[in-house]
Amino acid sequence: MFKVIRNAWGIPDLRKKILFTLLIIIVFRIGSVIMVPFLDSSALAEAMGNISQGNTMFAYINTLSGGAFSNATLFAMGITPYINSSIIIQLLCVAIPPLERLARDGEAGRKKIGTITRYVTVALGLIQGTAYYVYLRNKITDSGKHITVYNEGFDMWFTAVIIVLVFTAGTALMMWLGEQINKHGIGNGISILLFAGIVAQLPATISTLGTYWNLGSQGQTQYYILVPLWAIIFIAVIWVITFMQDSERRISIQYAKRVVGRKMYGGQSSHLPIKVTLGGVLPIIFASSILSIPGTINIFLNKQPDDGFWGAFFAAFSPNGWLYMVLYFLLIIMFAYFYTTIQYNPVEMANNLKANNGTVPGIRPGAPTAEYIRNILSRITLIGALFLAVIALLPHIYGAATGMGQMAIGGTSVIIIVGVALETVKQLESQMMMRHYKGFLD
Repeated sequence: MFKVIRNAWGIPDLRKKILFTLLIIIVFRIGSVIMVPFLDSSALAEAMGNISQGNTMFAYINTLSGGAFSNATLFAMGITPYINSSIIIQLLCVAIPPLERLARDGEAGRKKIGTITRYVTVALGLIQGTAYYVYLRNKITDSGKHITVYNEGFDMWFTAVIIVLVFTAGTALMMWLGEQINKHGIGNGISILLFAGIVAQLPATISTLGTYWNLGSQGQTQYYILVPLWAIIFIAVIWVITFMQDSERRISIQYAKRVVGRKMYGGQSSHLPIKVTLGGVLPIIFASSILSIPGTINIFLNKQPDDGFWGAFFAAFSPNGWLYMVLYFLLIIMFAYFYTTIQYNPVEMANNLKANNGTVPGIRPGAPTAEYIRNILSRITLIGALFLAVIALLPHIYGAATGMGQMAIGGTSVIIIVGVALETVKQLESQMMMRHYKGFLD
């Protein structure tokens, strides 16, 4: 990876793209520390000190925004509304025929879908920003302070509008910054901003490890083993994710010979690649979003484990509880199959092969080929789903077994970091390849 970056840096055009991308990342990090007006910073720090801990939607958003959410800054909403908007539009393209036709209408259709996604992003940003403001307004710290400066009368409504609009504007600005990276940078803009936000949490993770290490000098010597073991597991997980990201099942395809005029086409062998991790990190995002709902509700209700039925109910969804882990495991597998079903149609793939005189050796064209592809997809999806489930649950299992709480960077974050890094390297390699053959193509 470092060799690719060094080689890309030696090409003036790519060097400008890399520098522009770094500039956008710097702007993003600056926006992540600009606090929204009309909030009491000391009360906010007291109330949000432990927001990164636990199983809540707030902890999830805080991780993806690089800690901006817990500080209520300009980019507090992060890119989450855009991610949710993209997922919603992607699902609707399967369910609504007009959107499905747009998705298949080439570049023009993709541009229209992109425009719709932006509008939905702004709408979701308004909703999410309003919910966050309501939480901040109703939150009272242990010392009796209010986070919002004005809490009654006309001033309250004026500040509410300003705060919500600033949160929404931050989301829109992040979306625009990502598009600028796509146009003038190295590409993969939204993912790079997501990458930058998660990497910004590395110091918090290192600080947490340092805290546990210091406990060893206070008599809890088990942390002298547990902390290095965590680091070894972290490196091993990165290696496994890197291996799985590039893993694929190749279905052999044989194209029949055909004569068109005086030329003969076909007759060659090829393959149909199917990635093991078809859904990427989306099944984990879906599963964690659903399981974070009880914890998010409990933030407002503030039920304790000994508060009767509801206290026990919310306590059961603790990230280190067995019920949470079992449901998390099952939901990841379910959503992995769901995402594969809506993204890959074996019948359509078989028909495309048949239309191009392609066959799978030993399998008849048509329905038998579709069934063969369906069986392979089912097995590959199971392998990928189990891989995602193990990576996602490993931090929870390790925390429950060792007593080390959740780190700022968990399994989901590591998958995103590694995936974006590999994709960015591929982008640079492809751009270097284009420039290498530029003279030949001209």
